[in-house]
Amino acid sequence: MRRAAPLPRGAATPFVIIAESHVLGAPAEWEPHVHPAHELVWVSRGALTSRVGDSVFTVSEGCGLWVPAGEVHSGRLTAGAGFHTAFFAPERTRVAFGGPTAIAMTPVLEALLMRLARTDLDVGERERTEAVVFDVLEPAERQLALRLPGDARVGAVVEALLEDPADDRSLDEWARDLGVSARTVSRAFRAATGLSFAQWRRSLRIHRALTLLSEGCEVQDAAELLGYAQTSTFIEAFRRVMGTTPGAYAGAAHPAPVRNPVSGVQKS
Repeated sequence: MRRAAPLPRGAATPFVIIAESHVLGAPAEWEPHVHPAHELVWVSRGALTSRVGDSVFTVSEGCGLWVPAGEVHSGRLTAGAGFHTAFFAPERTRVAFGGPTAIAMTPVLEALLMRLARTDLDVGERERTEAVVFDVLEPAERQLALRLPGDARVGAVVEALLEDPADDRSLDEWARDLGVSARTVSRAFRAATGLSFAQWRRSLRIHRALTLLSEGCEVQDAAELLGYAQTSTFIEAFRRVMGTTPGAYAGAAHPAPVRNPVSGVQKS
């Protein structure tokens, strides 16, 4: 468990954007906390799962997460991930998002933020770089967030499935365990999330699949860990939510090395 610092050590005051990077050898978890600044987090390799308010976000390569200043959030990072974060001074930030927002981490945006992590930039260089950051900082097309029901009657279901998405108890079984009707459970999920219980659990499993695949888990193994009896069922569920197959997603996250046909040297 890691405690979040209010701001990175050595942050300039006043500042606009302060960026930093870490590579953590072991899995890391951050307890619920807040920052006085807006925060943008993204990863290279691995995945970050963050709980912000009443939603769960999964951050994998190519996508970042904007957390507004003062928003309570927690996180869990996979082992070996490259973890990057940038803090934005609220009173000097020229963009506004309505809440936690998935951000398109284009190569240009990543390069600009990594440049701002340097300590040798003069004031003019920082100002020019920050201006371009605000020009290219945009929401991702796919806002991959899972809404959590806030209904106390189904809180035990939500927490149990967050801990183990492979739990395959049916709606009727959950209702019996809770001492309520199946209709009560169904209505609670539908009213809070717009999804049926089955749809919500499927979406949760896909969120966890992103983490497993980012860690290098094989598609068949991920299907088994998530409670799917058939790999084909998992592949179809993943495609419905993500618009691509888990194999294609994993291949994009972990491209195979290219072998030079002349020298035989592998290029990453």
